Amino acid sequence: MKTVFLSVLLISLIGVCYCAWRIWHIVPGGTPVRWTAVALFVLWFASLFLVFGGLDRLPMNLASCLYEIGTSFVFVFLYLTMLFLLMDLARLLGVLPSSFLFHSLPGTLAVVALLTAVFAYGNWNYYRKQRVELNLTTEKKLNRPLKIVMSSDLHFGYHNRRRAAEQWVERVNAENPDFVLLAGDLIDNSIRPLREEGIAQVLRRLKAPVFACLGNHEYINSVEEAIGFYNEAGVTLLRDSVVQIDGVTVIGRDDRTNKYRLTTDQLRTRSDDSSYVILLDHQPYHLEESEYANIDLQLSGHTHYGQVWPISWITAAIYENAWGALRKGATDIYVSSGYGIWGGKFRIGTQSEYVVIHLSSPKTE
Repeated sequence: MKTVFLSVLLISLIGVCYCAWRIWHIVPGGTPVRWTAVALFVLWFASLFLVFGGLDRLPMNLASCLYEIGTSFVFVFLYLTMLFLLMDLARLLGVLPSSFLFHSLPGTLAVVALLTAVFAYGNWNYYRKQRVELNLTTEKKLNRPLKIVMSSDLHFGYHNRRRAAEQWVERVNAENPDFVLLAGDLIDNSIRPLREEGIAQVLRRLKAPVFACLGNHEYINSVEEAIGFYNEAGVTLLRDSVVQIDGVTVIGRDDRTNKYRLTTDQLRTRSDDSSYVILLDHQPYHLEESEYANIDLQLSGHTHYGQVWPISWITAAIYENAWGALRKGATDIYVSSGYGIWGGKFRIGTQSEYVVIHLSSPKTE
């Protein structure tokens, strides 16, 4: 893990240097103007490090603003790097004149306009929450047909504050579900903004029972504080534990951050073979374990499906199922791209979603 982190950091630093060098050349005007442009870009990069420490000591609105600015750098930097590489390639192939890349007002305006358009769309698309329906049937007996709402990766924090929580609660209540399932990362990083914004009180407005498993982000700051928040919010946290609700067994597996968590097989032995079994497991690794353990439905999140293209291609390469529905043997699996998001509020080539599951059986009483 340390090697991966250092490799990503090195590649990022190389990319930052490349973009700074390209900005220096493309921006028109004298030396002071170009130095100012490069300095602002480097300062923006430096602001990213505030996200990983220091925000809790700042006023809420300032902390939220700095969070948005710092984390947005990641996505803008990615697209700026790809754009500059594409422009350099076009120049080498003789498609783009060199004058467009050196002290060029048209070139600078083109870069700014293109990035503005792309991220304006990405921000609009983030707020365009998608309702995904799953219609599932089982031969196992149910007390009645069930309607379940599942969400993952809400990431409440400095960027997703009280209003975001209220809108999500309104959507869930409008579905009138029998119960609600949360597949991890309800909390972004720090618990502080959730307490100051009264997010726990907002979540208590949910009209149906709520069950959740932990995600990796609950471990980032303090897992004990995260567990306390779940209790305050009236959410039943399933941490390597099992619950029966409406004739269905729900298993909540602890996040894989906990190296001592129980296996899917061990948890499965705690449930009745005759009941329909739903597994909440935040990170969708080793999906075959659910198949072998005869899990009926696994619900996961974590991947965000990369949030923006082409990172979605990377997540698709890492995970057997990075987003959407998959069936392995008799096991249904759904990996959500998440309702919320980490960092800047951009969705490019992906969607923010919540899942409405209709579960029925011909053996319903």
